[in-house]
Amino acid sequence: MTPTSKSLPMWQVLICGAAIVSVAMGIRHGFGLWMQPMTQTMGWGREDFAMAIAVQNISWGLVGVFSGMLADRFGAFRVIIAGALLYALGLFGMAHAATPSALVLFAGVLVGAAQAGTTFAVVFGVIGRNIPVERRSWAMGVVSAAGSFGQFLMVPTESMLISDWGWKTALVFLSIGILVILPLSWGLREPGFAAGQAPVRSQSILQALREAFGYRSFQLLMAGYFVCGFQVVFIGVHLPSFLKDQGMSPQLASTALALIGLFNILGTYAAGSLGQILAKNKILSGIYLARGIIITIFISLPITPLSVYIFAAAMGLLWLSTVPVTNAVIAQIFGVSHLSMLSGFVFLSHQVGSFLGVWLGGKIYDQTGSYDLVWFITIALSAFATLINLPVREAAIARAPQAA
Repeated sequence: MTPTSKSLPMWQVLICGAAIVSVAMGIRHGFGLWMQPMTQTMGWGREDFAMAIAVQNISWGLVGVFSGMLADRFGAFRVIIAGALLYALGLFGMAHAATPSALVLFAGVLVGAAQAGTTFAVVFGVIGRNIPVERRSWAMGVVSAAGSFGQFLMVPTESMLISDWGWKTALVFLSIGILVILPLSWGLREPGFAAGQAPVRSQSILQALREAFGYRSFQLLMAGYFVCGFQVVFIGVHLPSFLKDQGMSPQLASTALALIGLFNILGTYAAGSLGQILAKNKILSGIYLARGIIITIFISLPITPLSVYIFAAAMGLLWLSTVPVTNAVIAQIFGVSHLSMLSGFVFLSHQVGSFLGVWLGGKIYDQTGSYDLVWFITIALSAFATLINLPVREAAIARAPQAA
Protein backbone atom coordinates (compact mmCIF):
# COMPACT_ATOMS: atom_id res chain seq x y z
CA MET A 1 0.00 0.00 0.00
CA THR A 2 1.28 3.46 -0.92
CA PRO A 3 -0.29 6.91 -0.81
CA THR A 4 -2.77 7.43 -3.65
CA SER A 5 -4.93 10.22 -5.04
CA LYS A 6 -7.44 9.31 -2.32
CA SER A 7 -4.87 9.99 0.40
CA LEU A 8 -5.48 12.65 3.00
CA PRO A 9 -3.47 15.89 2.61
CA MET A 10 -0.16 15.74 4.46
CA TRP A 11 -0.84 18.94 6.40
CA GLN A 12 -4.18 17.56 7.62
CA VAL A 13 -2.67 14.28 8.79
CA LEU A 14 0.15 16.05 10.60
CA ILE A 15 -1.96 18.74 12.29
CA CYS A 16 -4.78 16.46 13.46
CA GLY A 17 -2.51 13.53 14.30
CA ALA A 18 -0.08 15.74 16.20
CA ALA A 19 -2.87 17.46 18.15
CA ILE A 20 -4.46 14.13 19.16
CA VAL A 21 -1.16 12.66 20.32
CA SER A 22 -0.25 15.91 22.08
CA VAL A 23 -3.41 15.87 24.23
CA ALA A 24 -3.42 12.12 24.93
CA MET A 25 0.28 11.90 25.75
CA GLY A 26 0.37 15.24 27.56
CA ILE A 27 -2.21 14.13 30.12
CA ARG A 28 -0.53 10.76 30.50
CA HIS A 29 2.89 12.23 31.27
CA GLY A 30 1.53 14.14 34.24
CA PHE A 31 0.21 11.15 36.21
CA GLY A 32 3.29 11.14 38.44
CA LEU A 33 2.09 14.44 39.92
CA TRP A 34 -0.87 12.63 41.48
CA MET A 35 1.21 10.09 43.41
CA GLN A 36 1.98 12.25 46.45
CA PRO A 37 -1.40 13.96 47.01
CA MET A 38 -3.48 10.91 46.17
CA THR A 39 -1.59 8.40 48.32
CA GLN A 40 -1.40 10.81 51.25
CA THR A 41 -5.12 11.65 51.11
CA MET A 42 -6.27 8.06 50.67
CA GLY A 43 -3.72 6.49 53.03
CA TRP A 44 -2.25 4.26 50.32
CA GLY A 45 1.38 3.24 49.72
CA ARG A 46 3.38 4.29 46.70
CA GLU A 47 3.21 0.71 45.47
CA ASP A 48 -0.61 0.99 45.28
CA PHE A 49 -0.42 3.98 42.96
CA ALA A 50 2.49 2.49 41.05
CA MET A 51 0.52 -0.72 40.48
CA ALA A 52 -2.34 1.22 38.87
CA ILE A 53 0.03 2.99 36.50
CA ALA A 54 1.82 -0.31 35.83
CA VAL A 55 -1.50 -1.93 34.88
CA GLN A 56 -2.22 1.11 32.72
CA ASN A 57 0.90 0.40 30.71
CA ILE A 58 0.09 -3.29 30.31
CA SER A 59 -3.50 -2.48 29.34
CA TRP A 60 -2.20 0.05 26.81
CA GLY A 61 0.13 -2.54 25.32
CA LEU A 62 -2.37 -5.42 25.19
CA VAL A 63 -5.27 -3.38 23.85
CA GLY A 64 -2.89 -1.62 21.48
CA VAL A 65 -2.44 -4.83 19.50
CA PHE A 66 -6.17 -5.10 18.88
CA SER A 67 -6.73 -1.38 18.35
CA GLY A 68 -3.99 -1.58 15.72
CA MET A 69 -5.76 -4.47 14.00
CA LEU A 70 -9.04 -2.56 14.05
CA ALA A 71 -7.41 0.61 12.75
CA ASP A 72 -5.80 -1.32 9.89
CA ARG A 73 -9.14 -2.93 9.04
CA PHE A 74 -11.71 -0.19 9.71
CA GLY A 75 -9.64 2.99 9.83
CA ALA A 76 -8.21 5.06 12.65
CA PHE A 77 -11.22 7.39 12.95
CA ARG A 78 -13.51 4.93 14.70
CA VAL A 79 -10.76 3.69 17.00
CA ILE A 80 -9.79 7.22 18.08
CA ILE A 81 -13.41 8.12 18.85
CA ALA A 82 -13.78 5.07 21.10
CA GLY A 83 -10.43 5.78 22.74
CA ALA A 84 -11.32 9.40 23.57
CA LEU A 85 -14.62 8.41 25.22
CA LEU A 86 -12.90 5.68 27.21
CA TYR A 87 -10.19 8.14 28.29
CA ALA A 88 -12.81 10.54 29.67
CA LEU A 89 -14.52 7.73 31.59
CA GLY A 90 -11.22 6.50 33.03
CA LEU A 91 -10.13 9.93 34.25
CA PHE A 92 -13.51 10.63 35.82
CA GLY A 93 -13.47 7.25 37.55
CA MET A 94 -9.90 7.83 38.74
CA ALA A 95 -11.09 10.99 40.50
CA HIS A 96 -13.67 9.00 42.45
CA ALA A 97 -11.71 5.80 43.11
CA ALA A 98 -12.19 4.87 46.77
CA THR A 99 -9.93 1.81 46.88
CA PRO A 100 -6.66 0.72 45.25
CA SER A 101 -8.65 -1.84 43.23
CA ALA A 102 -10.90 0.89 41.82
CA LEU A 103 -7.82 2.94 40.97
CA VAL A 104 -6.40 -0.02 39.07
CA LEU A 105 -9.67 -0.37 37.13
CA PHE A 106 -10.05 3.26 36.12
CA ALA A 107 -6.49 4.65 36.00
CA GLY A 108 -5.07 1.29 34.97
CA VAL A 109 -7.35 -0.74 32.73
CA LEU A 110 -9.60 1.96 31.23
CA VAL A 111 -7.08 4.76 30.76
CA GLY A 112 -4.54 2.28 29.39
CA ALA A 113 -7.05 0.96 26.84
CA ALA A 114 -7.95 4.53 25.92
CA GLN A 115 -4.31 5.44 25.27
CA ALA A 116 -4.05 2.46 22.92
CA GLY A 117 -6.66 4.07 20.70
CA THR A 118 -5.44 7.67 20.81
CA THR A 119 -1.65 7.57 20.49
CA PHE A 120 1.22 6.49 18.30
CA ALA A 121 0.38 3.12 16.75
CA VAL A 122 -3.02 4.20 15.43
CA VAL A 123 -1.85 7.61 14.20
CA PHE A 124 1.31 6.17 12.64
CA GLY A 125 -0.86 3.81 10.61
CA VAL A 126 -2.55 6.84 9.05
CA ILE A 127 0.86 8.37 8.34
CA GLY A 128 2.07 5.18 6.70
CA ARG A 129 -0.96 5.01 4.42
CA ASN A 130 -1.03 8.68 3.45
CA ILE A 131 2.53 10.04 3.44
CA PRO A 132 5.20 8.96 0.93
CA VAL A 133 8.06 6.81 2.19
CA GLU A 134 10.63 9.54 1.56
CA ARG A 135 8.86 11.73 4.16
CA ARG A 136 7.57 9.02 6.49
CA SER A 137 10.28 8.97 9.17
CA TRP A 138 10.23 12.78 9.25
CA ALA A 139 6.44 12.83 9.62
CA MET A 140 6.57 10.32 12.46
CA GLY A 141 9.15 12.56 14.11
CA VAL A 142 6.80 15.53 13.81
CA VAL A 143 3.93 13.64 15.48
CA SER A 144 6.24 12.25 18.17
CA ALA A 145 7.47 15.77 18.84
CA ALA A 146 3.85 16.80 19.31
CA GLY A 147 3.57 14.24 22.09
CA SER A 148 6.50 15.97 23.75
CA PHE A 149 4.91 19.39 23.28
CA GLY A 150 1.84 17.99 25.01
CA GLN A 151 4.03 17.01 27.94
CA PHE A 152 5.59 20.48 28.05
CA LEU A 153 2.14 22.09 27.91
CA MET A 154 0.08 19.74 30.06
CA VAL A 155 2.40 18.90 32.97
CA PRO A 156 2.54 22.50 34.28
CA THR A 157 -1.19 22.82 33.57
CA GLU A 158 -1.94 19.69 35.58
CA SER A 159 0.31 20.88 38.40
CA MET A 160 -1.57 24.20 38.47
CA LEU A 161 -4.95 22.45 38.47
CA ILE A 162 -3.91 20.24 41.38
CA SER A 163 -2.59 23.23 43.31
CA ASP A 164 -5.62 25.46 42.66
CA TRP A 165 -8.50 22.99 42.62
CA GLY A 166 -7.26 19.83 44.32
CA TRP A 167 -6.36 16.53 42.72
CA LYS A 168 -9.95 15.24 42.39
CA THR A 169 -11.35 18.29 40.62
CA ALA A 170 -8.24 18.44 38.43
CA LEU A 171 -9.00 14.94 37.15
CA VAL A 172 -12.61 15.89 36.40
CA PHE A 173 -11.40 18.88 34.37
CA LEU A 174 -9.08 16.61 32.41
CA SER A 175 -11.88 14.14 31.75
CA ILE A 176 -13.77 16.96 30.02
CA GLY A 177 -10.73 18.38 28.25
CA ILE A 178 -9.78 15.06 26.66
CA LEU A 179 -12.97 15.20 24.57
CA VAL A 180 -11.29 17.78 22.30
CA ILE A 181 -9.94 14.68 20.53
CA LEU A 182 -13.41 13.94 19.12
CA PRO A 183 -13.52 16.76 16.53
CA LEU A 184 -9.80 16.34 15.78
CA SER A 185 -10.32 12.69 14.87
CA TRP A 186 -12.46 13.76 11.90
CA GLY A 187 -9.29 14.99 10.21
CA LEU A 188 -7.97 11.39 10.16
CA ARG A 189 -11.10 9.95 8.54
CA GLU A 190 -9.60 8.29 5.47
CA PRO A 191 -11.83 8.26 2.35
CA GLY A 192 -11.47 4.54 1.61
CA PHE A 193 -12.35 3.46 5.13
CA ALA A 194 -15.18 6.00 5.34
CA ALA A 195 -16.76 4.38 2.28
CA GLY A 196 -16.52 0.99 3.94
CA GLN A 197 -13.82 -0.22 1.56
CA ALA A 198 -10.99 -2.03 3.34
CA PRO A 199 -7.60 -1.82 1.61
CA VAL A 200 -6.55 -4.83 -0.46
CA ARG A 201 -3.66 -6.65 1.24
CA SER A 202 -1.25 -9.31 0.03
CA GLN A 203 -1.10 -10.89 3.50
CA SER A 204 -3.59 -11.99 6.09
CA ILE A 205 -3.10 -10.99 9.73
CA LEU A 206 -1.72 -14.43 10.62
CA GLN A 207 0.70 -14.39 7.69
CA ALA A 208 1.95 -10.94 8.69
CA LEU A 209 2.42 -12.00 12.31
CA ARG A 210 4.19 -15.22 11.38
CA GLU A 211 6.56 -13.31 9.13
CA ALA A 212 7.31 -10.57 11.66
CA PHE A 213 7.83 -12.78 14.72
CA GLY A 214 10.08 -15.08 12.73
CA TYR A 215 12.29 -12.18 11.64
CA ARG A 216 15.33 -11.51 13.81
CA SER A 217 15.31 -7.72 13.46
CA PHE A 218 11.69 -7.54 14.64
CA GLN A 219 12.61 -9.54 17.74
CA LEU A 220 15.53 -7.20 18.47
CA LEU A 221 13.35 -4.12 18.04
CA MET A 222 10.88 -5.55 20.55
CA ALA A 223 13.67 -6.17 23.06
CA GLY A 224 15.02 -2.65 22.65
CA TYR A 225 11.58 -1.12 23.06
CA PHE A 226 11.18 -3.05 26.33
CA VAL A 227 14.14 -1.11 27.69
CA CYS A 228 12.72 2.18 26.46
CA GLY A 229 9.47 1.54 28.32
CA PHE A 230 11.21 0.58 31.55
CA GLN A 231 13.32 3.72 31.59
CA VAL A 232 10.91 6.46 30.59
CA VAL A 233 7.97 5.31 32.71
CA PHE A 234 10.09 4.74 35.81
CA ILE A 235 11.53 8.24 35.47
CA GLY A 236 8.26 9.87 34.45
CA VAL A 237 6.26 8.46 37.36
CA HIS A 238 8.84 8.28 40.15
CA LEU A 239 10.99 11.35 39.47
CA PRO A 240 8.66 13.71 41.40
CA SER A 241 8.76 11.46 44.47
CA PHE A 242 12.53 10.88 44.10
CA LEU A 243 13.13 14.63 44.08
CA LYS A 244 10.85 15.17 47.05
CA ASP A 245 12.90 12.59 48.96
CA GLN A 246 15.96 14.72 48.15
CA GLY A 247 14.27 17.74 49.74
CA MET A 248 13.25 19.36 46.46
CA SER A 249 9.96 21.19 45.92
CA PRO A 250 7.01 19.81 43.92
CA GLN A 251 7.38 22.78 41.57
CA LEU A 252 10.90 21.63 40.68
CA ALA A 253 9.54 18.20 39.75
CA SER A 254 6.82 19.62 37.50
CA THR A 255 9.37 21.95 35.89
CA ALA A 256 11.70 18.99 35.28
CA LEU A 257 8.95 16.98 33.59
CA ALA A 258 8.01 20.00 31.50
CA LEU A 259 11.67 20.43 30.47
CA ILE A 260 11.78 16.78 29.40
CA GLY A 261 8.80 17.48 27.18
CA LEU A 262 10.25 20.72 25.82
CA PHE A 263 13.61 19.25 24.85
CA ASN A 264 12.01 16.12 23.49
CA ILE A 265 10.26 18.23 20.88
CA LEU A 266 13.71 18.82 19.43
CA GLY A 267 14.92 15.28 20.13
CA THR A 268 12.07 13.42 18.44
CA TYR A 269 11.99 15.76 15.47
CA ALA A 270 15.74 15.38 15.04
CA ALA A 271 15.55 11.59 15.37
CA GLY A 272 12.79 11.38 12.75
CA SER A 273 14.72 13.62 10.38
CA LEU A 274 17.99 11.73 10.89
CA GLY A 275 16.13 8.50 10.18
CA GLN A 276 15.76 9.67 6.57
CA ILE A 277 19.55 9.90 6.05
CA LEU A 278 21.32 7.69 8.64
CA ALA A 279 21.15 3.99 9.53
CA LYS A 280 18.29 3.69 12.00
CA ASN A 281 19.87 0.89 14.03
CA LYS A 282 22.84 3.13 14.81
CA ILE A 283 20.52 5.98 15.81
CA LEU A 284 18.72 3.65 18.25
CA SER A 285 21.96 2.31 19.73
CA GLY A 286 23.25 5.85 20.18
CA ILE A 287 20.06 6.90 21.99
CA TYR A 288 20.26 4.05 24.50
CA LEU A 289 23.98 4.56 25.08
CA ALA A 290 23.46 8.26 25.75
CA ARG A 291 20.64 7.51 28.21
CA GLY A 292 22.88 5.22 30.24
CA ILE A 293 25.65 7.82 30.42
CA ILE A 294 23.27 10.63 31.44
CA ILE A 295 21.59 8.58 34.18
CA THR A 296 24.98 7.48 35.54
CA ILE A 297 26.20 11.05 35.80
CA PHE A 298 22.94 12.26 37.36
CA ILE A 299 22.85 9.77 40.24
CA SER A 300 26.61 10.00 40.82
CA LEU A 301 26.60 13.73 41.53
CA PRO A 302 24.83 15.65 44.31
CA ILE A 303 21.18 16.35 43.44
CA THR A 304 20.67 20.10 43.09
CA PRO A 305 18.09 22.15 41.16
CA LEU A 306 20.72 22.82 38.49
CA SER A 307 21.61 19.12 38.11
CA VAL A 308 17.90 18.27 37.85
CA TYR A 309 17.39 20.84 35.09
CA ILE A 310 20.42 19.58 33.16
CA PHE A 311 19.30 15.96 33.58
CA ALA A 312 15.77 16.79 32.42
CA ALA A 313 17.00 18.66 29.35
CA ALA A 314 19.46 15.90 28.39
CA MET A 315 16.94 13.09 28.92
CA GLY A 316 14.35 15.14 27.07
CA LEU A 317 16.44 15.00 23.91
CA LEU A 318 16.24 11.19 24.11
CA TRP A 319 12.81 10.71 25.71
CA LEU A 320 10.60 9.65 22.80
CA SER A 321 13.26 9.82 20.11
CA THR A 322 13.13 6.03 19.77
CA VAL A 323 9.47 6.18 18.67
CA PRO A 324 9.68 7.59 15.12
CA VAL A 325 12.85 5.63 14.34
CA THR A 326 11.51 2.29 15.57
CA ASN A 327 8.19 2.66 13.76
CA ALA A 328 9.90 3.82 10.58
CA VAL A 329 12.07 0.67 10.64
CA ILE A 330 8.95 -1.50 11.00
CA ALA A 331 7.29 0.24 8.04
CA GLN A 332 10.48 -0.03 5.99
CA ILE A 333 10.90 -3.76 6.65
CA PHE A 334 7.30 -4.96 6.41
CA GLY A 335 5.41 -2.23 4.54
CA VAL A 336 2.36 -0.35 5.80
CA SER A 337 -0.49 -2.82 5.25
CA HIS A 338 -0.34 -4.05 8.86
CA LEU A 339 1.72 -1.20 10.30
CA SER A 340 -0.62 -0.29 13.18
CA MET A 341 -0.86 -3.92 14.27
CA LEU A 342 2.88 -4.61 14.11
CA SER A 343 3.62 -1.32 15.85
CA GLY A 344 1.12 -2.42 18.48
CA PHE A 345 3.01 -5.64 19.12
CA VAL A 346 6.36 -3.85 19.42
CA PHE A 347 4.71 -1.33 21.71
CA LEU A 348 3.36 -4.17 23.84
CA SER A 349 6.97 -5.05 24.60
CA HIS A 350 7.54 -1.39 25.50
CA GLN A 351 4.61 -1.55 27.89
CA VAL A 352 5.81 -4.73 29.58
CA GLY A 353 8.99 -2.78 30.31
CA SER A 354 6.88 0.15 31.48
CA PHE A 355 4.96 -2.11 33.86
CA LEU A 356 8.15 -3.42 35.41
CA GLY A 357 9.75 0.02 35.60
CA VAL A 358 6.90 1.72 37.42
CA TRP A 359 5.97 -1.26 39.61
CA LEU A 360 9.52 -2.14 40.63
CA GLY A 361 10.13 1.52 41.38
CA GLY A 362 7.29 1.53 43.91
CA LYS A 363 7.98 -1.92 45.31
CA ILE A 364 11.73 -1.49 45.76
CA TYR A 365 11.20 1.92 47.34
CA ASP A 366 8.63 0.59 49.81
CA GLN A 367 11.01 -2.25 50.77
CA THR A 368 14.30 -0.35 50.88
CA GLY A 369 13.31 3.31 51.24
CA SER A 370 15.45 4.16 48.21
CA TYR A 371 15.32 4.20 44.41
CA ASP A 372 19.05 3.41 44.05
CA LEU A 373 18.64 -0.18 42.85
CA VAL A 374 16.16 0.81 40.15
CA TRP A 375 18.50 3.51 38.86
CA PHE A 376 21.24 0.87 38.54
CA ILE A 377 18.87 -1.41 36.62
CA THR A 378 18.09 1.38 34.13
CA ILE A 379 21.81 1.83 33.48
CA ALA A 380 22.37 -1.88 32.88
CA LEU A 381 19.40 -2.00 30.52
CA SER A 382 20.87 0.90 28.52
CA ALA A 383 23.99 -1.16 27.84
CA PHE A 384 21.83 -4.13 26.80
CA ALA A 385 19.70 -2.06 24.38
CA THR A 386 22.77 -0.38 22.90
CA LEU A 387 24.17 -3.74 21.84
CA ILE A 388 21.03 -5.50 20.61
CA ASN A 389 20.03 -2.70 18.22
CA LEU A 390 23.31 -2.87 16.29
CA PRO A 391 22.40 -6.06 14.32
CA VAL A 392 18.96 -4.72 13.25
CA ARG A 393 18.54 -4.73 9.46
CA GLU A 394 16.15 -2.14 8.02
CA ALA A 395 16.02 -3.32 4.40
CA ALA A 396 12.61 -4.38 3.09
CA ILE A 397 11.97 -8.05 3.69
CA ALA A 398 11.99 -10.27 0.61
CA ARG A 399 8.73 -12.17 0.33
CA ALA A 400 7.07 -14.38 -2.26
CA PRO A 401 3.52 -13.48 -3.41
CA GLN A 402 0.90 -14.88 -1.02
CA ALA A 403 -2.85 -15.18 -1.12
CA ALA A 404 -4.52 -13.25 1.64
